[in-house]
Amino acid sequence: MQKSESFPLSALLSFSGGLQDAYTYNVRGKVFANAQTGNVVLMSQNFMCGDWVQSLYYLSPLLSFSLGVFVAERIENRFKENRPLHWRQIILFIEMAALALVGLLPARFDMAANMLVSFSCAMQVQTFRKVQGYGYASTMCIGNLRSGTENLSQYFRSRDKAAMRKALSLFGIILIFAVGAGAGGMLSGMFGIRTIWISVVILFTVTLIMIKEE
Repeated sequence: MQKSESFPLSALLSFSGGLQDAYTYNVRGKVFANAQTGNVVLMSQNFMCGDWVQSLYYLSPLLSFSLGVFVAERIENRFKENRPLHWRQIILFIEMAALALVGLLPARFDMAANMLVSFSCAMQVQTFRKVQGYGYASTMCIGNLRSGTENLSQYFRSRDKAAMRKALSLFGIILIFAVGAGAGGMLSGMFGIRTIWISVVILFTVTLIMIKEE
């Protein structure tokens, strides 16, 4: 198991992911940074109702998310054997820079802010894909919920302890994501657009943990 797959590190990333989703929804015009399915629904709904401008508002984070995955994959391929700076640390530095900029953008630039957060989230979910050796997503819940429930069912059928460990890990990640989202909603009312800087601090902590362990 790689160090980037440890549960504490994955928990920090998931907390940050939940906070970012709550932030863009509560502060940046009710757009989901991570849950792109919701954006697809709202984009299509506005398109069918003839509101092209609002449809574009939800299309932009979708395109930005796709770009984030593309860029992260390119960085992994280019810097995978790089030393001493690990390619995942490069991704984290880019994320921190993007989110730090988001906290400086006034409300009239909400679309640009949402695109930057979606770009950052996509890079994270593409880069950190395992917790304790199990596949997971640090910025969304549907896949974790499906896989966790599947493994819980397997445990009750076979009493396989590995299945139970996987289920508990994934349910734990979902819980931490939910706590992050709740905290993000609460703190957004207190700090407004600068709430996103909390994620910058969390990602910086993750970077320090990775550097220390290496």
